[in-house]
Amino acid sequence: MIDVVDRQTRSRMMAGIRGGNTKPERLLRSMLHAAGLRFRLHARELPGRPDIVLPRHRTVILVHGCFWHRHRSCRFATIPASNADFWAGKFASNVARDAANEQGLLAAGWRVAVVWECALRRDPDSVAVALKDWLLSREAGETRIKHFD
Repeated sequence: MIDVVDRQTRSRMMAGIRGGNTKPERLLRSMLHAAGLRFRLHARELPGRPDIVLPRHRTVILVHGCFWHRHRSCRFATIPASNADFWAGKFASNVARDAANEQGLLAAGWRVAVVWECALRRDPDSVAVALKDWLLSREAGETRIKHFD
């Protein structure tokens, strides 16, 4: 399949994709704040600079975009038709880096919540409620990593 835009335009478009303060991230932060939870953002001292850090609950929240982080069985986790080898390598390194960051956080004693973009698109209110319930429940102490999708 041939790209519909020229190489320079595609490069500019891809460079414009932000790595932090994304729309799903901002939405979840707003809802958590409204629910009375206080947090830090992008803590540099933690593996992978997690999106949201709740020190009081010793929990980090990673807000993953389905495309970039390869959410299984998600309609947003498409694979570009052009330059397939590049994308396969890029996605594999993203998934490996995510796994290493999660293991580093767990080893450091943090609980990890992964919130997927599609869940926030579908029903952000229920994700925020489920996340808060998990944080404040006994299950949070037992479940060290939780996916919200």
